[in-house]
Amino acid sequence: MTTNNISLERRVTIGCPQGSCCGPGFWNLLYNSIFKLEFRRHTKVIAFADDLMILTKGESIVEAENYMTLELRKISDWAQKNKLKFNENKSKVMLMSRRKRKEKKEVEIYLNNKTLEQVKK
Repeated sequence: MTTNNISLERRVTIGCPQGSCCGPGFWNLLYNSIFKLEFRRHTKVIAFADDLMILTKGESIVEAENYMTLELRKISDWAQKNKLKFNENKSKVMLMSRRKRKEKKEVEIYLNNKTLEQVKK
């Protein structure tokens, strides 16, 4: 019985391959600068490895929507300056509230001029 060893190689010209030993260090050097952006007092940005969570609150859903739109614009501008792009297809929106609201429960948040999918969990 013979075994064929197949080796795939690909030259990386931009970025840092996922799983590489340099990846986390390079990402931290670049990503840390996002925390130097000035966010409003009702917004908190949290990073998990190569993911980003943005939390914002408002007195109404419309107010929270507006705040998030402004904050995402800052982050999108930061990404563009750093030659990065956040994937709008992988980005999600979740509405959380302790109150029973009579107002709309669907939010319209945009990233890269596309509406983000709203999820419940």
